[in-house]
Amino acid sequence: MTRTEKIKETSNSYLSFRVDKEVFAVHVAHVSNIIEVPYITHVPDTPDYMLGVINLRGGILPVIDTRMKMKMPPSEFSSQTCVLVMEITHGDGILQVGAIVDSVHEVIEIEDKNILPPPSIQGVKRSNEFILGIVNYNDSFIMLIDVDVLLHEDNLGNIHEQINAIKEELQEIK
Repeated sequence: MTRTEKIKETSNSYLSFRVDKEVFAVHVAHVSNIIEVPYITHVPDTPDYMLGVINLRGGILPVIDTRMKMKMPPSEFSSQTCVLVMEITHGDGILQVGAIVDSVHEVIEIEDKNILPPPSIQGVKRSNEFILGIVNYNDSFIMLIDVDVLLHEDNLGNIHEQINAIKEELQEIK
């Protein structure tokens, strides 16, 4: 059992954050850190939503623009913009990915019985499979996100492979 699965079994805690005008939340088991937006190095030939990579404690972390990944206008950074460092399941392993969000709100407790299914619009193919459900919290709606689905792309695995190859080359140079 992974660390994420263990935490999910014992916790109903979700971290809420804003992207554009909407409030979303992810299970705290997926969030390993929240950091200010550092300098982001662009990686050529990556999807539009892939902003590049950052140095995180000596490691290389790919960073995505959550707005663009959710088909919203690109992020405009402010003093509240931050990077959620999240762990996602990729194949047999766990990858860390940075996700730019407009602001972080709070950790909230959400019981499973209070999670409503995502809305479905008849005749429209659902393109937001990453929404686990919706919660009415303090008279507003919060969409719960499945980060494994939202951030799962073959490109993320390829980018991690490229990063590992670069690390190996740097080690050989030393």
